[in-house]
Amino acid sequence: MDLCKQRPFGDHHPRASLAQLDRASVYGTEGYWFESSGVYYYKSRFSHDLVTTAMWRANRPRFVSRYTHTAKPTGKGFQMPRPRSSMPAYRFHVSGQAVVTLAGKDFYLGPHDSPESRARYFELVQEYNANGKIAPDKPADQKEQAITVRTVTGEYREWIKQRYANNYKERKRHEGLCTTLEDEYGHVAAAEFGPRKLAELRELFIASGNSRKYINRLVRQLKGIFRHAVSRELIDVSVVVRLDTLEPLRQGQTQAKETEPVKPVDLEVVRSTAEHLSPIIKAMVELQAATGMRPSEVCNLRPCDIQRRDDGVWLYRPHRHKTQHCGKDRVVPIVGDIRITIGSFLDRDAESFCFSPREAMAWFRQQQRKNRKSKVQPSQVSRAKTNPKRQPGLKYRPESYYRAVTTAAK
Repeated sequence: MDLCKQRPFGDHHPRASLAQLDRASVYGTEGYWFESSGVYYYKSRFSHDLVTTAMWRANRPRFVSRYTHTAKPTGKGFQMPRPRSSMPAYRFHVSGQAVVTLAGKDFYLGPHDSPESRARYFELVQEYNANGKIAPDKPADQKEQAITVRTVTGEYREWIKQRYANNYKERKRHEGLCTTLEDEYGHVAAAEFGPRKLAELRELFIASGNSRKYINRLVRQLKGIFRHAVSRELIDVSVVVRLDTLEPLRQGQTQAKETEPVKPVDLEVVRSTAEHLSPIIKAMVELQAATGMRPSEVCNLRPCDIQRRDDGVWLYRPHRHKTQHCGKDRVVPIVGDIRITIGSFLDRDAESFCFSPREAMAWFRQQQRKNRKSKVQPSQVSRAKTNPKRQPGLKYRPESYYRAVTTAAK
């Protein structure tokens, strides 16, 4: 039996009062203790072997991993403590400083509620979670430490959680930039990060095979990270002024590749592809071709978002769209025969989405059963799981809509 697979909480059973142990089994996370002839045994779920408390103490592992917990005796057996929080509290200390406790170690961050202390807090918590909830190997007194690039990215990571809360792809792109900054220059003081270091990061993007326009976009976003730090009064504005002196890559003056312009798809290709789509995806494609909607606007279509005027024109006002954060309104007119196409999808609850992956999957299963050539066995009449782990969503996302169309096109 491999004893190293067990958590070393067996040490606490012999020291605890055996009267506290119930006569019934006392279950742990990977095994249980039981009593026989006055001797307490531990039975592993990985093996049929039995381990006495003495054998456990003699052979228990000598290391403590990050998953190790200490069991506490209670009247009903032994209870495992709750796991460590991934976001420890930012607290006020009597000295006037902000303090955070990570894995039992206190870190003093500087004046409470100051921008510097908040940024150091986010930096330490991010490093704490990245290390498996182990306290960072840094001095306890952080107020005298310089603001580093990692401090800047720690503050920025927290900000983009709110800024891009509804834009998963953009949030992940910014988080990836923060990770690149931390890997390359995380230990460097933010005041010392200049255009030469930014140019070195740009060369890294070029070597990775990115296009010129995309690289310029990434560089602008890198500058935005430090611009946000200026707005939070973490660094001086001169840092951003120096970074702005780095000119963007220009066509024909760099080794970065150029991308081909995106051209519209021929309507004949759209018609031939639509023949292989499910009725739901086909209606989505026809609606997008007739109105010029964005894919996200087609996926978010709901009956309550459509205003049916007396003159026969339908006006679709998406409840969420690309330029919403700029204060702009989005209105898409729906006219002609496309109203007949989507009419059947509007006959549902006003708040529900018109195009549902669950309905598409039900149609697909129905077609499979319809086109079946062999006889259906009694055991195969209904093979659906009662509670499957993965179920189709309530609406399509642009990515799933894209995959459905490209699969049919192939």
